[in-house]
Amino acid sequence: MTKPPLTLYLAAPRGFCAGVDRAIKIVELALQKWGAPVYVRHEIVHNKYVVDDLRAKGAVFVEELDDCPNDRPVIFSAHGVPKSVPAEAAKREMLYVDATCPLVSKVHIEAERHAEAGLQIIMIGHAGHPETIGTMGQLPDGNVLLVETPADVAALDVRDPTKLAFVTQTTLSVDDTAEIVAALEARFPAIKGPHKEDICYATTNRQEAVKAMAPKADAMLVVGAPNSSNSKRLVEVGRRAGCGYSQLVQRAADIDWRALDGVRSIGITAGASAPEVLVNEVIDALHARYDVTTETIETAKENVEFKVPRVMREPA
Repeated sequence: MTKPPLTLYLAAPRGFCAGVDRAIKIVELALQKWGAPVYVRHEIVHNKYVVDDLRAKGAVFVEELDDCPNDRPVIFSAHGVPKSVPAEAAKREMLYVDATCPLVSKVHIEAERHAEAGLQIIMIGHAGHPETIGTMGQLPDGNVLLVETPADVAALDVRDPTKLAFVTQTTLSVDDTAEIVAALEARFPAIKGPHKEDICYATTNRQEAVKAMAPKADAMLVVGAPNSSNSKRLVEVGRRAGCGYSQLVQRAADIDWRALDGVRSIGITAGASAPEVLVNEVIDALHARYDVTTETIETAKENVEFKVPRVMREPA
C-alpha cells in the first residue's frame, strides 16, 4: 500500500537546554560519586522519560526534604528552591547539591538585590509552578506579589507605586509576558525591570523556531511533558503563529492520529526538558505511516554550556 506523502518540518533549536543538561549530569555524577540511593527533591526536570531513567539508575525522587534521610545526598531540581530548603538541609547537616539552572539563579539574585534597595517585587509567573515557588521563596512572605495576566496587574495592591521592580519566570511565552510588562509599566511608570530579560535564551529560541515553522505546517507536534511550562508555551505559540492544530505529546504512543488525518505537513519541536530520543521516536512513527520528506527550520545556533558545581568535579 502506498503511503501518503508528508513534509516534516523539524524546528531547530529544540529539546534539551544547557540548564536541563547540567541538572541531569549532576544527578548522574552524584550516583557515580556517592552511589545509590541519591535523593532528588522534586522532578529534576519536567520529563517522565528522564526521571524514570534516573530512577532506574538509583535516584529517589521526593517532594519534600522531610522525605529524605540525613545520611544520603540530596539534589535540588533545576527549577530552583525557596531559601528555606537549603537552610533546613544545612540545619540537618545534610550533603546537598543545588542543580538550580544558573539562569533561574540569576532571577533569584535580581529579586534579592531589588529587595535590598527597598523595592517590592512583582513576579510574572504561573502560580504553583516550582520555579515560581522557588523565586518567591527567596524573600520573606509578602515581599513578592505574583501576576499571571494583565488583569492581575489592575488588581495589584502595592506598598508604594514608586518603589517596585519586576522579575519573570524563565519559561514563559515571550509575547504574553510582553503584554503583562506593558500593563505593569502603564500602571507603575517607575517600575524597574531586569538588566537582561529573565526569559531564558532557550525558551526564546524554541519559540522563535516555532513561529518560523508554524505557518508552513498543517499540524504541529510538541514533544514534552504536560507539567512542563516551556513545552505548553510552544503549543500556544504554534497556534498563535498560524498552525491550525498543535498537539503536546510525551511519546509517539500519545499521538492522536485521527486528528492528523489528511494533513500534508507536520512540524515537530520539543520542550527544553525533552530528550532527542523521544523526538526520534515520533519521527520514526511518522515514517511508518507516511512517505516523509524532511526539512529543518533553523532560527538560531546554541552553544551554551553550564559547568556543574565544584563539589561534582572533585574526587570523592
